[in-house]
Amino acid sequence: MASQSERLTAAEISRLAGVTRATVSNWRRRHPDFPQPIGGTEASPSYDRRQVEAWLDARGRLPARSARDDLRAHLRGRTPRDVEAVALFTAHLARLDQDGRGRIATLDDARLIEVHAGAVSSSSGPVKPSLADVPAALLRSAANVTLNEGPLAVFDVLDEHSEAPIGIRGLHPTPQPIADLMADLATTGGHRVRSVLDPACGGGRLLGAVAARLEPGARVHGQEYRAVTAAQARTRVTEESPKTFVDVRTGDSLRDDAFPELRVDAVVCNPPYGDREWGHDELAFDTRWAYGVPPRSEPELAWVQHALAHLNDGGQAVLLLPPATASRPSGRRIRAELLRQGALCAIIALPAGLAAPHHIGLHLWILRRPEADRPSRGLVLLMDMADRSATTAAPAPDRPSARRAVGPTPGRSAPQDRTRQGKAANQDTLPETIRDTWEAFNAPADFADIPGTARAVPAIDLLDELVDLSPARHVRSAPVISPDAALRHVTELTERLGAQVAAIAEASRIGPWTSAGEAGRTWRSATVADLARGGALAVHRGVRASLADAPPADLADRPVLRARDLIGGVPAGGDARDVPLADPVTIKTGDVLLTQVVGPQGVATRVAEEDDAGCLLGNGVVLLRPDPGRLDPWFLAGFVSAPDNVSQATTGTSTQQLVASRLRVPLLPLDEQTAYGQAFRKVHDLRTSARNAATCANEMADFIATALSGGALLPHEAESP
Repeated sequence: MASQSERLTAAEISRLAGVTRATVSNWRRRHPDFPQPIGGTEASPSYDRRQVEAWLDARGRLPARSARDDLRAHLRGRTPRDVEAVALFTAHLARLDQDGRGRIATLDDARLIEVHAGAVSSSSGPVKPSLADVPAALLRSAANVTLNEGPLAVFDVLDEHSEAPIGIRGLHPTPQPIADLMADLATTGGHRVRSVLDPACGGGRLLGAVAARLEPGARVHGQEYRAVTAAQARTRVTEESPKTFVDVRTGDSLRDDAFPELRVDAVVCNPPYGDREWGHDELAFDTRWAYGVPPRSEPELAWVQHALAHLNDGGQAVLLLPPATASRPSGRRIRAELLRQGALCAIIALPAGLAAPHHIGLHLWILRRPEADRPSRGLVLLMDMADRSATTAAPAPDRPSARRAVGPTPGRSAPQDRTRQGKAANQDTLPETIRDTWEAFNAPADFADIPGTARAVPAIDLLDELVDLSPARHVRSAPVISPDAALRHVTELTERLGAQVAAIAEASRIGPWTSAGEAGRTWRSATVADLARGGALAVHRGVRASLADAPPADLADRPVLRARDLIGGVPAGGDARDVPLADPVTIKTGDVLLTQVVGPQGVATRVAEEDDAGCLLGNGVVLLRPDPGRLDPWFLAGFVSAPDNVSQATTGTSTQQLVASRLRVPLLPLDEQTAYGQAFRKVHDLRTSARNAATCANEMADFIATALSGGALLPHEAESP
């Protein structure tokens, strides 16, 4: 019987051979000599590694074995203790230069184990003595990966074998753009930063972003609940900022603070959210709760006070928090006390989709530990960027200290106008706008409000019975429109709507049509599964991978086409670094894309054009890639998205899922397919024109109503009877 480390799953075979999982399934069906399963389940069988490698090698499909592959093989079947031990050993190797790593990799087994034992004994935080008892072959494999690809590559493999602690919810990595923004906010604002703490540092991306902005010799501290992830954070910061002092420890920051006496110049944190088991009962009398004991339902306010407790006087904290923290009734007393003592400086509402959970827009809280000899200004910056979608952003102010007058908030552009180039530019504008506004708020000159975007609100004005600090509640209530700009914008919207109405009129002329007679036309059809087996098309699905998996380097900058993008009729808006995909599929022109979840209006469908080509297939999207010599893409798209076809290929009750293999396609000659395809494309153009016109009409109506009620526009005088 093969040991666990000598077995492979179908997914592992696909990674080993560099093919998709569907290809492995085809091998199993088509090749009688493919190795038989030796374990696992019917749905997820396992195979003997040696048999699989011999089969692949005989067909020239066995790639050269990499150091990562060896490490995966040695880790297979190992305990979490072994994974933790390798993490500590790798964190130790990260401190060495390339020559030092090479010397470690060539040591004999006894010396290698001695080096590891020394790494365990010198690591920060409590460490189990049993971690020193690890096979030398496992350590050598990790040393080889570190030597060839760097220590972070080891953690990419370790992440496949580690799990988040049970009961801790809301654990999400911080996307690099958000980490960079938080690091900028934490290190600006009129104070010098020489030390920083992240009490929930995860893999160290946020901590590393701040460390990169500090001077050599700065002190970087972190704490993380999971030992493997803590070692990863220590390694990341050491690799990216080798001239800083790094101390990352393991443990629960709220229950068991590893740095009880530490005071730093800046704290950054993306804490776990929604965790009601954060230690409310046992920490009721903790001295950190200077602004009030956090209720059980308010763990985020416990993290806020934990951050303030670790700051030097005048030090600054930046936390990424869910929006409910600003408004939940249970937290109003603590929010009020933060305002009274001058600890809260700013709350910035971000658009949804920038960080997990992607369905809500998170808030950035900026806090400052009050100084006895420097009274608070009594102002709180509230900034609302939540209505800036992934494809829109507020214009950057002309200069930080003097804001120009701003007219109406730009409306959303029509879907066909939202190019990926515009999206990238606007994503760059969003953090720039936030940084500039924060710097202007901290400038000696009086801050001028940015209508519809940012206000400096006196703290006393926020101390009502709700203490609702949601930026939209206060920013949008201010006058946002200048009369002249409002009139110009209404004129522009009127012209746009006229053009959209003309487009509908043009798109509606899609006839003439010919009657198919009383009986209607019938035809033979085949399922998508049959067509795939015959090679007429290929079927791919976007499959989400572990959040720990990094996309291949050549795909890291590709946008990801998600189900929400198909439904909204907009370009790909996902990020390959934040939406990691298993077996990434690159979209090509002519691919037919469908949402896997069936909504009230059926499935959203698109035929990929030039703007979609090169994007990655996202989770929840099905891709049908027709052979252009046998299937017309628009013909295929029209029939597979037909309501009756989708209905018979749908499964599930509360959530209905499309089983794409069951969809049926008529068997027609290519010239007839082309005629149908042209008709379906005209139907698509009509539907798109109607959606664009409706969007423009709603935008125009909303804006005019706002301008009238805000006093920026006046109606024409009523005519005399």
